Amino acid sequence: MSANNAFHIAVLAGDGIGPEVMAPAIEVLRKIEQKSGLSFRFTEAPAGATNYLATGKSMPDSTIKLCEEADAILLGACGLPSVRYPDNTEIAPQIELRFIFDLYAGVRPARLIPGVPSPIVGADQRGIDLVVIRESTEGLFASMGKGVVTHEDARETMVITRRTSERLFEFSFRLAERRKARGKPGMLTCVDKANVFKAFAFFRSIFDEIEKRHPEVKTDRLYVDACSAMLVKRPWDFDVMVMENMFGDIVSDITASLIGGLGMAPSADIGDKYAVFQPCHGTAPDIMGQGKANPTGMILSAAMMLDWLADKHGVESAAEAGETIERAVDQVYAGGIKPMEFGGSNGTADITKAVLAAL
Repeated sequence: MSANNAFHIAVLAGDGIGPEVMAPAIEVLRKIEQKSGLSFRFTEAPAGATNYLATGKSMPDSTIKLCEEADAILLGACGLPSVRYPDNTEIAPQIELRFIFDLYAGVRPARLIPGVPSPIVGADQRGIDLVVIRESTEGLFASMGKGVVTHEDARETMVITRRTSERLFEFSFRLAERRKARGKPGMLTCVDKANVFKAFAFFRSIFDEIEKRHPEVKTDRLYVDACSAMLVKRPWDFDVMVMENMFGDIVSDITASLIGGLGMAPSADIGDKYAVFQPCHGTAPDIMGQGKANPTGMILSAAMMLDWLADKHGVESAAEAGETIERAVDQVYAGGIKPMEFGGSNGTADITKAVLAAL
């Protein structure tokens, strides 16, 4: 584990473009080492569909042990559409890790970087800077691998527990407080479907209880359908949003699409002790090996990792390093870099070179 400013990072590059975006993130962190006094030891380990094809397992036990011993986990992207378990579900170590390490808070920031196009009229003037917090171990995903299918019907069960909901809401209120201290609105919105389902009414009632412990945070409550409609009209009205697992899965893809697409979107899955950092995008096998992958989401996920390590270990220089990476990315896009997913001509190497130069 960490000693002073030295951190051991487990690196799970995964499948498809996962290794292609992981390499630039490691390069950026090596550059940060030279500037910040931080030190990183990277240990690579297999995970994903390729490993499943070779061994019959999504991850060997040695990968899980490495993740348990490391200070943080960097994950590229895992799974391939053509590789499936016998029940026809995809290989998804990224989801399995959430259950193994109790990573209940899925943090999905969506910040519109200068120079990046948004489909929302006025976003370039008003800005978008919000965070979706997706509960990552329960909800509808609690039924993963446990659903019952017969000839006549199929059933999955949603699970919401008090213990996980309380931790999730405490995490969300603390994040809203930290954002307020940094000049953000500091508002937290609970997103649910409490008008229809008892489980979501239970979810909201726990939110109401935790709210009393954080009177300085402004709060709101929205049904997920209304929230989705508002997001594509006035995303600048949102700050932090917290929701059930499946809702968060969908809403976080919506918010990523508002800031340039999944290639621009970082994420983290955080628990009380462990955390995984990965881009929101998938393995994109259709562009694998062509140098077209956008590494920005992976690079920004590494910046999120530094901020988390700073908070966890009290190493302020790590937080400053994370901010340095974000500023470098902003500078690159403001300067005209345009990934291929935007219709531009800049691929993985161009974006990586530009960010390294900006650092």
